[in-house]
Amino acid sequence: MPGTPFEVPTIDISPYRDDKRSSDPSARAEVATALDSACRDVGFVQIVGHGIDTHTIAGLADALDEFFALPLAVKKQYRRDPATNRGYSPPKSESLSMSLGIPTAGQMNDFYEAYTVGTEAADFMPLELPETSYAPNNWPDAAPGFAPAIQAYFAAAQVLSRILMGAFTDALGLRPGYFENLIDHSIEALKMNNYALPEGDTEFTGDLTGMGAHTDFGILTILWADRVPGLQVLDREGHWHDVQPAEGALLINLGDAMSRWTNDRWMSTIHRVDPPVVDGQITRRRSAAFFFDGNHDAVIEALPGTLAEGETGYPPITIAENIAMKVAGLRTGVAPATQLREAARVAAAEK
Repeated sequence: MPGTPFEVPTIDISPYRDDKRSSDPSARAEVATALDSACRDVGFVQIVGHGIDTHTIAGLADALDEFFALPLAVKKQYRRDPATNRGYSPPKSESLSMSLGIPTAGQMNDFYEAYTVGTEAADFMPLELPETSYAPNNWPDAAPGFAPAIQAYFAAAQVLSRILMGAFTDALGLRPGYFENLIDHSIEALKMNNYALPEGDTEFTGDLTGMGAHTDFGILTILWADRVPGLQVLDREGHWHDVQPAEGALLINLGDAMSRWTNDRWMSTIHRVDPPVVDGQITRRRSAAFFFDGNHDAVIEALPGTLAEGETGYPPITIAENIAMKVAGLRTGVAPATQLREAARVAAAEK
């Protein structure tokens, strides 16, 4: 095991909020330094002082309960073409480890069910944006409280993601506003997950995976989750560690874009979910991951100052191309055409 204990740092980001912004830049500098350290060493961070109020978060949790309590036949009415990344995904319909080209044991897909909403092309008119990246939502009318509660949380997460981008800009020593033209029509999605035995299953078989080992596809992820065991992250030495959010905290992790931009100075941390099993029954766990991915046409290539002389970084790729490559594995089982660094890290991890 590593010589030092694994810990996800907790950082108060309130100095970067507009309503708390201090005239003294030292408070923001302290936050930026802490973020840089966390992103280098762990790739996950807990944030407090995030500004999303308890009422909005409670509304999110209630909305998940309202929808996922519906009969499976009703929920399946809200399935969409997998390529659109919108609507309902039934249990065992996705395999996140295949986004890295890693089949799960027994070729069994992940047992969670999910509902995904996101930014639409219409949100950015008069820009003409591809629906493949900005698909329309299909809100479930069978759960009337779902849409307003989710829209409220989504809007709050959009604000928070841009606060974090300001802090990341400082942490990386970039000029103010560096990322603006890369995120001004950002792909953003909220994937809400429910980990429970699917209808018709009476006991856990041992072959099911809650959510397979993967990295997130975009810039950053804001994660709300129940304080129930299950989430695990892989450290740089190849060891898995359990992670739970502190009371009132949100978990932030980096995605592929930030890892590629920094040539792995900052980590797109590999993580997975295996909720606890008691007497053959899975302890229910809920989560909601807000993916802040960046503009579909933004190019992911090394940021200024991240490559040493003679060093070769990742080959350039657009945000949309990277997402499409990963989603093909997730939804259709088509492995990425290129060998990914992250896949090698999972293969080398301790069992």
